[in-house]
Amino acid sequence: MKVLIFCFFLLFAFFTEAKGQVVYETEWKSQADKIIYVTEWKNEADLIVYITDWESEAREKEGYWYYSDWEAGADWVIYISEWKNEADLIVYFSEWKSEAGWQK
Repeated sequence: MKVLIFCFFLLFAFFTEAKGQVVYETEWKSQADKIIYVTEWKNEADLIVYITDWESEAREKEGYWYYSDWEAGADWVIYISEWKNEADLIVYFSEWKSEAGWQK
């Protein structure tokens, strides 16, 4: 029974992390869940992000982000850093939905 519960927890964690995110951008690094560096080069990115206007679309699709006006409604609170070496995640913002997702 414990193994079954553990497997369910792992699957839940994997699938919730793999989907898109509702994000809130903070001005303070200490408030952030993730520190993000935005790169100009697609091949440097861990994640290619498409910014959507619809929160429901962001919750369903991998690599889609919806910017929330409220911190309480966000999955991630992010801080965008000017320095790549302090980032938890390197992202590239794309205009194309088809490019969104984790890089291999």
